[in-house]
Amino acid sequence: MTGTPAPMGEPIDTPLAAVNATRKGVMRRALRSLLRARWPILAIVILAAVTFCAVAGPSIAPLDPNRQSIINRLQEPMKPNRQGVVVNYLGTDGIGRDVLSRLIYGARVSIVVGFTAVLIGGTLGVSLGLIGGYFGGRIDDVIMRVADIQLAFPFILLAIMFLVVLGPGLGNLIIVLGIGQWVTYARIARSQVISQREKEYVEAARALGASTPSIMFGTILPNIVAPLTVIASFNVASVILSEAALSFLGLGVPPTVPTWGGMLAESRDQLLAGRWWLALFPGVAIMLTVLSFNILGDWLRDFLDPRLKAVG
Repeated sequence: MTGTPAPMGEPIDTPLAAVNATRKGVMRRALRSLLRARWPILAIVILAAVTFCAVAGPSIAPLDPNRQSIINRLQEPMKPNRQGVVVNYLGTDGIGRDVLSRLIYGARVSIVVGFTAVLIGGTLGVSLGLIGGYFGGRIDDVIMRVADIQLAFPFILLAIMFLVVLGPGLGNLIIVLGIGQWVTYARIARSQVISQREKEYVEAARALGASTPSIMFGTILPNIVAPLTVIASFNVASVILSEAALSFLGLGVPPTVPTWGGMLAESRDQLLAGRWWLALFPGVAIMLTVLSFNILGDWLRDFLDPRLKAVG
């Protein structure tokens, strides 16, 4: 006896259709949450502008960021040149380089370092946290003791020490900042795995014969990704600040590469002479970028945490 066919015109439920419906529902809830919060929309606009500058820097920068012009050195913003034309919209620095062009190129370093270091630290930390939380015992103790040892030292001092040994450079900077972030992800992933590893869906996966890596990375990890995503958004802001601080100390990328922290370092000797624009514009760029990531992280925490949604 065959089943009753579905009436004409009515959709037939399939797993793919259910997944698509769930995704659309999540996107609608996210859009409503963004419109209700408002501030995250401004943060997304700012981060989109910074990302656009990082990607399209060579195309939109008005001048070569390393081009020097001693005749036009320390020119104020929006000041016409000898021909009466405004060329340097945000002024020039001590050796005549265009501040606006250096700001645009500096966004590339901040975005690349921020996301790459968080990707390295997140991958390493989440993997170690999954291993420690799932297996427990001596493996867990070793991982957590290493994390405690790293937390016992101020991160900026560790970064300075490693960069002095390895030498300044974009690759070394990313590696040092990435390794410095793994502890946070490892501790959060470990605590989440401990609370999830004995639940019914994990037991069902074991009963179906799923392998241990499949259970860890295919079953448990998707269910703990929400708090890790929130931490990643905050960590991008932290890494950008750390990169600016290290570049300010001369331990970041080479001086020929424009960075916001390097621009602040170059403005130190000019502030007392009233050259305010040399520190103002890179400082505002760092502040807006970091603030935008923090605002976006706050919104993600409120949106992804079911307990906060239940209270609201």
